[in-house]
Amino acid sequence: EAARIEAEKEAKKQKAADKIARQKAEGTYKTKAQKEKERAAQARLEAMKAAGMTVDLDAAKQKAKAKPVYGNKKKDKGKKKDEAPAPEPAESEAAKPAVASPEGEAGGDDWEAEADKRPEAEEVADAWEEVAESWDDGELAVPTIAGLEEAKLSAKQSGEEDLADLEAKELEAKEAEAAEARRRRAAEAAAQKEAKDKAKQDALKLADTSGKGEKAGAGLSGMMASEPKEGKVLSKAEQEALEAKLEARGRRKAREAENEKLRTTEKLRCPVVCIMGHVDTGKTKLLDKIRRTNVQDGEAGGITQQIGATFFPGTTLEEKTGKLNRLINMELKLPGMLVIDTPGHEAFANLRNRGSSICDIAILVIDLMHGLEQQTIESIEMLRKKKCPFVVALNKVDRCYGWKEFKDLEFRESLAQQDSATKDEFMHRMKQARVQLMEKGLNAELYWDNKELGSTVSLVPTSAITGEGVNDLLHMLARLSQKHLAEKLSFSPNLQCTVLEVKVIDGLGCTVDVILVNGSMDNGASIVVCTTDGPVVTQVRALLTPPPNRELRVKSQYIHHEHLEGAVGIKICAVGLENAVAGSPVMVVGPDDDVEDLKEEVMSDFSKLATALATDTEGVLAVASTLGALEALLVFLRNECSPPIPVSAVSIGPVFKREVMRAELMHHKKKPEYATILAFDVAIDPDARAYADENKVKIFTADIIYHLFDNFVAHRTRTMEEEKEKAKDLAVFPCLVNILPNAVFNQKDPIIVGVEVTDGILKVGTPLCVPKNGFVHVGRVASIESNNVKVDKIRKGQQCAISIVNEGNPGMTFGRQFNGEHALYSELNRHSIDALKKYFKDEMTDPDWRLVIKMKKVFSII
Repeated sequence: EAARIEAEKEAKKQKAADKIARQKAEGTYKTKAQKEKERAAQARLEAMKAAGMTVDLDAAKQKAKAKPVYGNKKKDKGKKKDEAPAPEPAESEAAKPAVASPEGEAGGDDWEAEADKRPEAEEVADAWEEVAESWDDGELAVPTIAGLEEAKLSAKQSGEEDLADLEAKELEAKEAEAAEARRRRAAEAAAQKEAKDKAKQDALKLADTSGKGEKAGAGLSGMMASEPKEGKVLSKAEQEALEAKLEARGRRKAREAENEKLRTTEKLRCPVVCIMGHVDTGKTKLLDKIRRTNVQDGEAGGITQQIGATFFPGTTLEEKTGKLNRLINMELKLPGMLVIDTPGHEAFANLRNRGSSICDIAILVIDLMHGLEQQTIESIEMLRKKKCPFVVALNKVDRCYGWKEFKDLEFRESLAQQDSATKDEFMHRMKQARVQLMEKGLNAELYWDNKELGSTVSLVPTSAITGEGVNDLLHMLARLSQKHLAEKLSFSPNLQCTVLEVKVIDGLGCTVDVILVNGSMDNGASIVVCTTDGPVVTQVRALLTPPPNRELRVKSQYIHHEHLEGAVGIKICAVGLENAVAGSPVMVVGPDDDVEDLKEEVMSDFSKLATALATDTEGVLAVASTLGALEALLVFLRNECSPPIPVSAVSIGPVFKREVMRAELMHHKKKPEYATILAFDVAIDPDARAYADENKVKIFTADIIYHLFDNFVAHRTRTMEEEKEKAKDLAVFPCLVNILPNAVFNQKDPIIVGVEVTDGILKVGTPLCVPKNGFVHVGRVASIESNNVKVDKIRKGQQCAISIVNEGNPGMTFGRQFNGEHALYSELNRHSIDALKKYFKDEMTDPDWRLVIKMKKVFSII
């Protein structure tokens, strides 16, 4: 078969060659280019005739007799410039042989005949290969547009060449120039890539000189993710900006490395202490006792709802711990202590995690009466993950039976004055808590018996009510900080500043509470902050701190500062901080820093929060006083509520009319149960409240996060019941009913028959029809009676008597329009199925939904 096909191909080729030879002998052979040229000339002739012009064909033929001379461009390179160039043929340069035939038309025809014999794809490929080789060698003469314009003019004057040929050459020249431009662009892109690689190497070398080249290099390579992808051509300005950013990054890394070398244990900063534990273990009350304040009673339900930061100056520490310090001859070197109070209840895991991320040492508060609880265990896992040292405060020792109170006394002295039964109960409960800690893999001892501070957790008994043991707790924190954390607490000029909370304050606007751990900050400095809308560069308008021994979250007269050094809790007032991301770093723009570099730095950890704040297309509007509380509210609504409550939008700060208008959109989406605002610890504007009442938008406010859930669930249940009642007539349950033989009690208005439900649910009000008889509507079920008792519904396999009423056609009669042989179907449509899905899903079973699928085919429902 293959041989036959090959023979046919050879025969076709031979036939074509014989035809060409015959035409050449007769003088009628024309190449493809000649045929195209002839057709173009004929078209121009027809156009001229149509325009009324007269054409002298004889004169044109005389001019056409002059033949062009074919030459070799490579050989003609050395000719004098003033010598007139020979006109070129109409064929493209790619189609010419390397050496043109000097034998006139016959030579040209022979070459063209050979070209016609070759397959077209092979001819094109060969021609382009020749062009590419000539181009690479720099020997291909590319005609210019200006040169062709001159040739056009001379052709018109001399008549030596047709204008169409020159137009073809002009097109050819344009293509050649475009190819040359592409080649130049590729060369420029390669040069830019080389320059970019060189800039990277220079930046890496600059960072390596700092002594931490490997670390700096890793940071740079990680930051390169924001650079343009390979293949994207940068403009000159973009290239310069990229190089400047890389150079600034290298300088910043080198400067930070130099600052690290200058750290010394002679100058310590304040340790950041995080107080953690289960809800209602007495964390805030302990701090209140130290501060001699009453923040805890001001909390909603006595539960901490946000992070608070309190600064204890060195004088307070000396006053509280001096007696115990003298017992072990310890000199207090700490300038103070910054304590962060984190919420204990389950919904605020994000705030506990944020607190443990920036702390140097932690206090884990355990209720002596209850031992380890859920959030206590979670806090231990967080501290282990962060590798953060901690002290355990066994709180509520005053709950031991018969405990005698000695206010603010050191614990060992207080314990020595207790009765023996009270001492025994204390030791028993302490040992239970110690065993629970050991079960979690932690060695623990009472702090005065602990000989291995580095590997064994110290237990400090305390009472937040009487103040007993509080001085012991501060003493152990100072002792551990100075002995084991001296290097970590050595002051560094490198800025380490983290956003704790974003809050709207009356008279100050939107502010951010930050913890300045290391470095310093000046009033009026330019800072870069990470926000949900991208990085923001703004100027500090005010640096505020609460009075000593007061919390940032408590309203009091703030102190203004021009310069602050870490560690300290600061409230920053600046423009554009409304959407600042809690937990993100704050960067100060220095004289040698590149702003774009700092923007990338602050936005590096934003992905986690973006996931936490993602919203649904349908749901409630969640509003909270701070971003941290908003995160906690979203986590609670989505993960801890059953079923989860979707959230369509979020907001921070008081509720105004615009928030109500956003919630009102749920009415337009046919989701009235979600036309609700859950406002956590925020005020409601009176105009917003009035607008909400007018437009049926519910606003639930609460100071405790759990109350919001209870209020919304009650509202959703009530709303769903109302909607369900409205949809009762619309929803049709699927059912298949057979009429029992000899069970027809009334044939007409109303029709009363005995039936058996073969599948689905038969309810009062269900419309019935007969699909086999043209979907004739029989009527609606008016009543159902089973065993002489009226019921609302009958399920599969049960028998009953039903009364059917047809208000539209009272003449519907059993035995005329339908009979006992016809099965009765409930009349389903798309709207009734949608109503079942939305309001009656809890009454439907899997077999019922399978019946719906079967009946959709019967009723042709899409």
